[in-house]
Amino acid sequence: MIIEKYDVIIVGAGAAGMMSAIEAGKRGRKVLLVDHSKKIGEKIRISGGGRCNFTNIHTEANKFISQNPKFVISALNQYTQNDFINLIKKHNIKFHEKKLGQLFCDESAQQIVDLLLLECENANVVLKKEIMITDIDKKEEQYFITTNSNQYYSDSLIIATGGLSIPKIGASNFGYEVAKKFNLDIIETLPALVPLTFSEKILGICKELTGLSVEAVVSFKKTFFEEGMLFTHRGLSGPSILQISSYWKLGDNININLTPKFNIFKSLEEKKKLNPKQDICLIISEILPKRLAQIICKENEVSGNIRELSSKKLKQLSDSINTWVINPTGSEGYRTAEVTLGGVNTNELSSKTMMVKKHPGLFFIGEVVDVTGHLGGYNFQWAWSSGFVAGQYA
Repeated sequence: MIIEKYDVIIVGAGAAGMMSAIEAGKRGRKVLLVDHSKKIGEKIRISGGGRCNFTNIHTEANKFISQNPKFVISALNQYTQNDFINLIKKHNIKFHEKKLGQLFCDESAQQIVDLLLLECENANVVLKKEIMITDIDKKEEQYFITTNSNQYYSDSLIIATGGLSIPKIGASNFGYEVAKKFNLDIIETLPALVPLTFSEKILGICKELTGLSVEAVVSFKKTFFEEGMLFTHRGLSGPSILQISSYWKLGDNININLTPKFNIFKSLEEKKKLNPKQDICLIISEILPKRLAQIICKENEVSGNIRELSSKKLKQLSDSINTWVINPTGSEGYRTAEVTLGGVNTNELSSKTMMVKKHPGLFFIGEVVDVTGHLGGYNFQWAWSSGFVAGQYA
């Protein structure tokens, strides 16, 4: 068995792993970056519809979920969204803002992967693909990684193995198993930024409306998001649903306002006085897409002239539009989840360096840590920021 010595070994060549390798390499450290996949940076490549939503110009701490919400502040300040934008510009990658500060490549997400690989090369990072690790151990302040054929050891070890989301591109629980081996606390993991599933009745409605999108406010307790909501043959999706999925708890209801800028009840009461002969379904069709309006009228058993409907009935109809309360049965799970909620407890790590407090030289970065960003480039920014920080201290 061949035994090789490095200053820094990084496990996981995704966004955070490559970033930390680049930064450690720039400092003159002898860096080994290993990954179990044949293709590097798959999550980057498939993100944002193949255009990669690589950061958000509005990145700040309140866009992240963690048991310790202040943990992200140090890393985000050490390496900001503007720092990554400058790196993009340095490589002449053209990009655009889509909405709400989300930045995408004009051409292809592969440009981001290529940028990172080139930066790794320039920093003399040794990259080894298709590496299957059989054991990770610590002996006399050195970290040993054993594979089927070789053994590598180093002063510093960075775990950047990601979470459980999208297993078909290689996601696994490897990082959490390493954390357990070193006796680190792990916050329960759950799928996040994921479509929600519903009972047969709601699912039937969703199937009838498949492909229809509306601007809606979706809320859970005091948290709400106003973005697009999409009806699919499997349930509800779209940005507002994906966002709320990171906060929603199984068994609880979510609240949907299908016309956030419009008080339906107030409008219907006025129409009843001004134009009592107008058809109720026609009125609702002027406010909502026709297919959706027809289903809502049918579900509420309303039809005919508006004057024939009592205030109580109009209130019931209005509430089903402005405050539609539904109880999801679950989510589509890690298969379609964009990220993983939970992970290595941030109390175990230094927010300044990303190093494990009780194991000097051991770092955890990116999605494997209990930090989950909102939809819109925030999770990539966490990868860049946490990777940069670990690369300064490993």
